Amino acid sequence: MQDSHAGESGPNPSGKSARVRAAARLPLLAALLLASAATSAQGLVIGVTEGVTYRATDPEIEAKFAPIAEALGKALKQPVSIKVLSTYNASRAAMQQQQVDVVFLHPAHLAFESTKSGRYKSVAWTSGYTDYKVSFLCKDAQPISNWKEFAGKSLVTPDPDSITAVITRAMLREQGLQDGSVKLSTTRYQDAVPFYVQNGFTAYGATASAGVIRAWKGTGGKTCAESRAVPIKQWLASSKLDATTTATVRETLLELSTTDAGKKALATSGYTSFVAPSAELEKTLTSWLGV
Repeated sequence: MQDSHAGESGPNPSGKSARVRAAARLPLLAALLLASAATSAQGLVIGVTEGVTYRATDPEIEAKFAPIAEALGKALKQPVSIKVLSTYNASRAAMQQQQVDVVFLHPAHLAFESTKSGRYKSVAWTSGYTDYKVSFLCKDAQPISNWKEFAGKSLVTPDPDSITAVITRAMLREQGLQDGSVKLSTTRYQDAVPFYVQNGFTAYGATASAGVIRAWKGTGGKTCAESRAVPIKQWLASSKLDATTTATVRETLLELSTTDAGKKALATSGYTSFVAPSAELEKTLTSWLGV
């Protein structure tokens, strides 16, 4: 007589295969869990680029932004770390691969490159830095009235990839001056620009540093041209972030100046507040700068 339970205790190839497949998936599941835990532990990463034409060390920059990172961490309820991107190429590479979740960018053209690509979205601009204008230092008291006569003149700018140099080239294009029609030379730091003009190495010097311009005028120097205003210190959020996280980052930054704790964080950074960006102005300036 056949045992009615033989099918339950006997060989079951399909059941065995299922167990084998389940066992095979365990290492993959473990790896995914570990990756998830690592991501959670790392939290959100802020990339910071403060420009290349001023003098500041990476530790100094990180210390400036630490209280803001702490404020964002409290609002997001997750760890927030800072990654200083001390060169523009490092910043570009990090953003191209979306290695950082939020970015504070000093040079506007890098910000516009990233928003134009769709990898990042603008969430805030820095008060006091929304009207960055390049001035041409000169010895002649008269403003430039005939830009055609500017062709062939010599002009020094900071680093070619600095926002000052990018704005300068946009100014020249705007006046119908083609690449190569002006004798351009460069020096890395803004505060070196007046030396070239004062000593006759160039006829003009391009700078947007208020301190440099003030010192130049204090010694009798003149300015003879001024650019459009550009917002140069911008906060961006990666398009990979979910809408809720992006909104929290934006609101936290915009509201820092309204609380005592936020004001303390801003004081350390050297900034007074952050304001909402203008999508229309961003589009106009992206085109004007040739991004």
